[in-house]
Amino acid sequence: MQVQASQSFLERFFKLREKETTVKTEVIAGFTTFIALAYIMFVNPNILADAGVPKEAAIASTIWIAALSTMMMGVFANYPVALAPGMGLNAFFAYYVCGVLGLHWTVALGAVFFSGLLFLILTISHVRQAIINAVPQNLRVAIGVGIGLFIAFVGLKGTGIIVSDPATFITLGHVTKPETAMSLFGLVLTGVLMARDVQGSILIGIIATTILSMVLGYSPVPQSFSDVVSTSLPHMGETFGKLDIMGAWNYGILSIIFTFTVVELFDNMGTLIGLTAKAKLVKKDGEIENLDRALNTDAVGTIFSAIFGTSTVTSYIESAAGIAAGGKTGLTAVTVAVLFLISLLFAPLIGLVPGFATAPPLILVGALMMSEVDKVNFADFTDGLPAFLTIIMMPLTSSIANGFAFGFISYALIKTLSGKPREVCPIMWLVSFAFMVNLFMRS
Repeated sequence: MQVQASQSFLERFFKLREKETTVKTEVIAGFTTFIALAYIMFVNPNILADAGVPKEAAIASTIWIAALSTMMMGVFANYPVALAPGMGLNAFFAYYVCGVLGLHWTVALGAVFFSGLLFLILTISHVRQAIINAVPQNLRVAIGVGIGLFIAFVGLKGTGIIVSDPATFITLGHVTKPETAMSLFGLVLTGVLMARDVQGSILIGIIATTILSMVLGYSPVPQSFSDVVSTSLPHMGETFGKLDIMGAWNYGILSIIFTFTVVELFDNMGTLIGLTAKAKLVKKDGEIENLDRALNTDAVGTIFSAIFGTSTVTSYIESAAGIAAGGKTGLTAVTVAVLFLISLLFAPLIGLVPGFATAPPLILVGALMMSEVDKVNFADFTDGLPAFLTIIMMPLTSSIANGFAFGFISYALIKTLSGKPREVCPIMWLVSFAFMVNLFMRS
């Protein structure tokens, strides 16, 4: 009777019958999404550790924010969509804000906090739609492709496949170096699994590379039960509430906050549009069910990610795996959240995963993001050149913000000087001018 009552409650709360799904289907879909997404627990802490964030606390904050924001997405928006710290935004956080600019990670968290507040204001006021509509499709696509190249570049450096060179800036590394060779093993293995549509390919690749590293003696082997399962939940004491809001404000990092916000805006919107269409949450008139709730959830999640001590959270395209398995409601997301919470028990094991095992997924995610490049209209040079500059400047300057700047500014100028000023709306001119001022200030 209790099981039937609970199922009845779940059916009513998540509208399972209305969506023509069942508890069993939703739970299986949740397991599927979690397997596809679990790699973030290994990758994100390693990226944050490169920024100086204590790794154990980074593991805890990554898992906690993923669990809580995904739970909120399921309960509040009734979406079968999982959230976690975003790839690309975590690299921007670690390698540009903390690396190139040299800001302390607590100040960077302050910038994430402000971007979350700004995104929430844009969402509530519906300004976000005006911003999205103002940016031409070619630049939207180019932004995603450029971020993909940036992520891949970070991954290639992490594997040791490419290294710095005083004459040519970068060159091929020593592929026979044990760590690099094991990274290549993980890259090829994961690539083959993905080509064969194996669920959880990235997670399998990370685990296989880690085991190989342990067997060969390049990573520590668990010696006791406590090295695998935690007897007490990992805590975020070293990161929780450590964001330096005043430091971020006093530094005057408007361009950084703007970049966090814009990337999150387009990335999240694009992901949600794709996932909701796949889950059949789009009405006949084109309206997406509960979209405002989903965007508000994402904005609140970003604010709390800064408080917990990790980079910006966003909706994950890997949720498509669970949707393909039949997930249609928030019960899928709730299942993912519960599995994230259970994984907290295995935090010690997660901490043993080496950086060269989590670098190949960055390359593969970059490859996946490159798939959209054919949607750029290179035939029209006034569209093609700004898109190209957006894409190429992100990896070559190690800055997503610079890619935005060169893309937006060149678009406004080239369109206007080529006799097509009407294709540049006032918002685009305003954003381009802001980027131009920022570039001159940094020069």
